[in-house]
Amino acid sequence: MRFIQNENKLIAKNGNETLLIEPWGKDSLRVRATQNPDFSGELHALSEAVGTAEIKIEDSIAAITNGDISAEVNFAGVLSFFRKGKLILREYYRSYGGTISKESRCLKFVGREMKGLAGNDWQMTVRFESNDGEKLFGMGQYQQPYLDLKGCTLELAQRNSQVTIPFAVSSMGYGFFWNNPSVGQVTFGKNLTEWLSRDSEEVDYWITVGDTPAKIIENFTEQTGRTPVVSEELLGLWQCKLRYRTQDEVLEVARKYHELGIQLSAIVIDFFHWPYQGSWCFDTKYWPDVKAMTDELHSMGIKVMVSVWPSVDKKCENFWEMNDLGLLERTERGAAQTYDYQGDCLTIDMFNPEARKYLWEKCKKNYADLGIDYFWLDNAEPDYAVCDYENYRFYSGPALKVGNEFAKNYAMAFYDGMTEQGKSGFINLIRSAWAGSQKYGTLVWSGDVPSTFEAFRDQLSAGLNMGIAGIPLWTTDIGGFMTDDVNDPEFRELLLRWYEFAVFTPFLRMHGDRGPYNIPPLDDRDFGGGYLKTGQPNELWSYGDEAFKIMRDQLGVREKLIPYIHELIEESSKNGAPLIRTMFYEFPDDETAWELSDQYMFGSRYLVAPVMEYGQRSRKVYLPKGKWQALSGGDIFDGGVWVTADAPLEYTPVFVKCE
Repeated sequence: MRFIQNENKLIAKNGNETLLIEPWGKDSLRVRATQNPDFSGELHALSEAVGTAEIKIEDSIAAITNGDISAEVNFAGVLSFFRKGKLILREYYRSYGGTISKESRCLKFVGREMKGLAGNDWQMTVRFESNDGEKLFGMGQYQQPYLDLKGCTLELAQRNSQVTIPFAVSSMGYGFFWNNPSVGQVTFGKNLTEWLSRDSEEVDYWITVGDTPAKIIENFTEQTGRTPVVSEELLGLWQCKLRYRTQDEVLEVARKYHELGIQLSAIVIDFFHWPYQGSWCFDTKYWPDVKAMTDELHSMGIKVMVSVWPSVDKKCENFWEMNDLGLLERTERGAAQTYDYQGDCLTIDMFNPEARKYLWEKCKKNYADLGIDYFWLDNAEPDYAVCDYENYRFYSGPALKVGNEFAKNYAMAFYDGMTEQGKSGFINLIRSAWAGSQKYGTLVWSGDVPSTFEAFRDQLSAGLNMGIAGIPLWTTDIGGFMTDDVNDPEFRELLLRWYEFAVFTPFLRMHGDRGPYNIPPLDDRDFGGGYLKTGQPNELWSYGDEAFKIMRDQLGVREKLIPYIHELIEESSKNGAPLIRTMFYEFPDDETAWELSDQYMFGSRYLVAPVMEYGQRSRKVYLPKGKWQALSGGDIFDGGVWVTADAPLEYTPVFVKCE
């Protein structure tokens, strides 16, 4: 291995491989490796390099140090990372000379493996030794109950309800970011950790250290960006369903809330209000005067959000123009189709800046100029008819290579457009994200999850790991999205438990596709705003008097929390802190806190213990060090103990940390 110091950079060369390590933020290093003549220069989610380093080069080893983190490279190129001098991570290398491990060295496994593809692209595998007893968190949103990801294999790809953000926080005091938007896989195995990229030009990852998880996340979001501060008026109740079909239906619902004295923050108009996918406008047959509708809603203090899809039907008026201008995603082989729900569609190419501009201009003219305040950026993975990633190509390259950044670019199109119009404090709802999405004014929701207690449990782990991965503004469909029968007693209870949980999350949003589907369509056409199904009513009063009283009472709790939630968002905009927090985030020195996955902190003050089993009316809750009192009242507890908390149907157990 030939070692070279170039200012703050440590370069190691061996054969055709070049390894580059440099300081990149406080207590952080960026590592790249390639067998191409040079590096791509892509930043992906990272900001520009900042920092200085101490570099030492000897005959058979070199080291680079930036604050509390250091890396060593031996003569075979094996990388080891240290925090304050203590080993935290080492490449998995078992190949004769250079092997540091005292176990078998004849296996010919190397830490960085590159298998050639076409041109200058490679399939990349990076392997690390597994640390016994280590816990790993973050990585975005996966539909599973596991908060600790040690032992999990995760696909690095975006799907409906799966959000890949490849940043993990370790209980050993480091954070690791796979700065690569390609489709791949990571295995946090007991025997080794293995990162796989199916199509890349180079290995690219970033590693940081910190004394607490909070500090590690602060370092990460310093690099990838932080959420803008959202207007306080958006932190109340959002009303939505699949789907309001006409402006009269929207106004009827809004007027009833107004009559009941319930203030909505927003009302949301879902999909197929348009003539065709890609029209990005209202079907005037059912929405004849959108401006009058938005004016009336605004007079009631209600903001208006409308659904936008990235799919473009070949029958829509914009398709052929976009096709001629090269603004659509392409297929590598077979039919020119990426999506087939209710149409023969291609997806707009969000990697093309001209396509982003085109989309915003259509939405500005047909929505924003008519009084629509915010946008629901649905199908943001993008959703595909078949998740055959190697068959799709964008302006920036194959979907296999760059596709995980699609949603970030989708959000950027609207953030840039709205910012240029002078707007601030806004939020756009989106169904996917990648590292850095948070800086584009996005609220990620967990997708089309089923209405089951099992799915509800998964959302807690998903939301907590999203916060660890740098996405602080996150929400769910209250009650789940896919409901077979609104009259099922188990669903009715699930809805209330989910609502009570949502009160103590960043946004409170009623939404769902509620069966049975016995409401006839408005139109016998096979397109437009009237032909597609609508679900059963989904307003607070739709589930009977008892449920209405519980949800209205809980809304009162939420409304009192709004100033506190706004303070949490302001905090997050400064240091990247999640709003819903794992217990160990707030109590990193408490060993029990690292084991808890079914309770969480809402900011630093509220400990929330969701009820996620049908029929459950009490549950065990761990109270860390400090003094705690149930939000429902009663005795003050000294922390460091387990308590059995009452959990009547009217509320979920919440404890307040006493000052």
